[in-house]
Amino acid sequence: MRNFRTFLKRLTYTGLAVGSGAVVIAYVYPKFVYATKTSNNSVEAAEDQKYAYAPLPTREQQLATLASKEFDVLVIGGGATGAGVTLDSISRGLTTAMVEKYDFGSGTSSRSTKLIHGGVRYLQKAVFNLDFAQYKMVKEALAERANLINIAPHLAYPFPIMLPVYKWWQIPYYWVGIKMYDMVSGRQILNPSYYLSKSKALELFPMLKKDELVGALVYYDGQHDDARMNLSIAISAARMGATIANYTEVVSLHKTTNDEGKEVICGAKIRDRLTGKEMDVKAKCVINATGPYTDFIRKLANSEVRKICQPSQGVHIVLPDYYSPAKMGLLDPATSDGRVIFFLPWQKVTLAGTTDNACEITDYPTPTEKEIQFILNEIRNYLHSDVEVRRGDVLSAWCGIRPLVMDPNKKDTQSVARNHIIEVSPNKLITIAGGKWTTYRQMAEETLDRAVKECDLKPTSPCRTKGLQLDGAHGWSPTMFIRLVQDFGLENEVAQHLASTYGDKAFKVARMAALTGKRWPVMGKRLHQEYPYIEAEVRYAVREYACTAIDIVARRTRLAFCNVLAAEEALPRIIEIMAEELKWNKFKQQQEMERVKVFLRREMGLDLGKASMDVKINFTKEEINQYAKRFSSLDIDNKGYITINDLRRYFKKMGERVSEDQLHDILSEVDLNKNAQVDLGEFLQLMSALKSGTMTNSRFARAAEMNEELQKQISVERSGGGL
Repeated sequence: MRNFRTFLKRLTYTGLAVGSGAVVIAYVYPKFVYATKTSNNSVEAAEDQKYAYAPLPTREQQLATLASKEFDVLVIGGGATGAGVTLDSISRGLTTAMVEKYDFGSGTSSRSTKLIHGGVRYLQKAVFNLDFAQYKMVKEALAERANLINIAPHLAYPFPIMLPVYKWWQIPYYWVGIKMYDMVSGRQILNPSYYLSKSKALELFPMLKKDELVGALVYYDGQHDDARMNLSIAISAARMGATIANYTEVVSLHKTTNDEGKEVICGAKIRDRLTGKEMDVKAKCVINATGPYTDFIRKLANSEVRKICQPSQGVHIVLPDYYSPAKMGLLDPATSDGRVIFFLPWQKVTLAGTTDNACEITDYPTPTEKEIQFILNEIRNYLHSDVEVRRGDVLSAWCGIRPLVMDPNKKDTQSVARNHIIEVSPNKLITIAGGKWTTYRQMAEETLDRAVKECDLKPTSPCRTKGLQLDGAHGWSPTMFIRLVQDFGLENEVAQHLASTYGDKAFKVARMAALTGKRWPVMGKRLHQEYPYIEAEVRYAVREYACTAIDIVARRTRLAFCNVLAAEEALPRIIEIMAEELKWNKFKQQQEMERVKVFLRREMGLDLGKASMDVKINFTKEEINQYAKRFSSLDIDNKGYITINDLRRYFKKMGERVSEDQLHDILSEVDLNKNAQVDLGEFLQLMSALKSGTMTNSRFARAAEMNEELQKQISVERSGGGL
C-alpha cells in the first residue's frame, strides 16, 4: 500500500492548469535509462555471453534428448508464457524441457496487437475505484515493459500513440490520465507524454479527421514483433541448454505415487506430429502453460476439474502503409460499442484492431466479415473524409484467442481474473493461465517460485531473467545495419530488416544470402519485391526449427500477417528452398502448398472479401433490369463484360484522377474469378451483397450508378427534354 499512497500523494501535488490552450504539469519525469549489469553481476554477464553464441541442437537431437533424459521441469506450451517459464527454469540451473503442439508462438502469442503496455484503462479503474490490485498490476506491467525493451532492443522499442480529442472538456480529463501513466512508470518512463494543438496533430497525422478536432495527446508504450520475440525467448533457453521441441503434442500425463502415498504427476507421453512417433518424457514437475488449451491439460490431470478458461476472439486487419504515419499510432478510446481500437504502423503496413467476442477454442481461429466491417467503420470515424476506407484495401485479416481465466479458488464463477493465476492441482500439476504479453517474464518468475516450493526442486540460483538479454541482443547496435550494407552489399531496407529481426545473428543470415546477379544490391534475393524478406531467411529459419511452409509465411517472416496475397505469391519459392533444405519430394511439396493455401484462406482472410459476396441473388425482374442497364452504361462496347479500360474511360470522363493501382483495386473488389473482367453475374453478386448489408460500400458500384445517371442526362439533353 505504501507505493499506492506515494502515487496518490504525487497526484495531489501535480499542478493542473487548463486555460487559454495552455496545459502545465509541475512534475519532472526522469528520462528512461536502459539498465546495464552492475559489477556485482559481472560473473553472470560473462556466463550470459558464453551462452549467447552457443550452437543450437537440431530438432532430431532435441527429440532424442526428450526420450532419454529425466528433467526437473517439463513445460507444456511454447507461446510467450511457456517460453518464458522455460528460460526462467533453465537459467536457474534446472534441467528443463518444453514441448509445443504446433510451432513456437503459433497461437495467441503471434496474433497480438504488437504492443508492450501497462494498461492505461486499468490505471483509470485503479484511481477512480481506489483499487490497489489494479494499480499494482499496472505498475508491474510498466516495469516489465521497460525490461523487455532492455533485453531485446533490436525487437522492441518505445512507440508514440496519439489520442485525438474532439471536445474541449476531454483535454484535462485525458491529460491527467496519461500523466498519471507517466508517473506510475517512474524512472522507467519511455518518454514523457505531451499535448498537441490541432494544427500540430494534423501535421503529424494528416489523415486525421479535421472536423471538431480541438487537439491531441500523445503517450508512449512499446511495440515489438511478437512472433520473433517469442522465438527469441525459446532460442535463448535452447542455447542455455533447455530441450525444446515444436510439433510435439502431449497425449497423456504420467502419474505415480510419492512417499506419502499421494498421486503426483511425473511426466507425459508425447507424440511427434511430423512422424507420429510417441515417447515418454520423465519430469519431477510439469507446468501447464497452454493458453486457450489450459483446461484440456488440466483435465488430463483430473477429468473432474471445473473449467477456468473463458476464450475471447480478437480480430485485427491490415491496411496499406499510407493509412497512417510511419512512426505514430492512434487510439480510439470509445468506439460505438465501447471497445478500444488501435490504429498502428507496423512492419511497413497499418494494423487496426481489435475486437473482443466470446468464442469456442479452436486450432484454426477465423476472422469474420462482420468483425472486419466493424473495424473499418470505426476507422472511418477518425480519418479525414478524403481518405476513402475501402474493403478492398484490407491486405490481411486474422485473429487470436485470448485465454481469459477465472480463479478456481474463488466460489464466484463470474469472477474473471484481472491478471494471471497460478493453480497447483492435488497431484502437483502447476498451471499458469491468463496474463498478457508484457508480463510474461513476471508470470514465469512467479510460476517457477511456486514450482520450486511445491515440487521440491533444487535450483542452483534464484531467478535471473530480469535484465537477461535475449538471443540477438548481445552484439546489436542501432547502426549495425550499416555494416550489413557495407560488408554484404545488401539493400538498405533489407539490412535494416535483418538487424531489427535477428540482432547480432543478422550476419549469419547475410552469409547465407545468394548473389542477385545485379550491380546493386550484390546479395539478398527478396521473396517478394514489396517486402524486405530474403531467401536466406528461409534457410536460416530451418536451422531455428521451422518445419513447415506455414512457419515461414506466418512467423519466421510476417508475410501472411502483412499481406496475404504477397504470401501466396512468394509461396512457390519458399517451398522450393525448404525442399532443398529438408529433402522434400514432389508429393511433400504439393502437400505443403495445399496446407498453406488452406491456412491463408481460413486464418489470414484470403478470399474472405469475395466470400462475403457469395450471397443469394434475390432481385425482382425490375431490379435486375435496372442493374443490367447500370452495368451496360459502363460496358460501352457491349462486350458483355467490363475491363479496366472501361473504368479508366469513365473516370476520365468524370474528370476524376485515379491511379493505375486504384483502378486495379476497384476492379478486383468485384472480379471474383480473377480474370481481369467483370461480367453481369459478378456485378449482380456485388449489388446483392450491398443490398443484404454484407458489404457496406463499393466504389465500383457507385461508378456504375453515376454513369447510368450521366447516360440518362445525356439522353434527355439530346431529346430536348432538358430545355
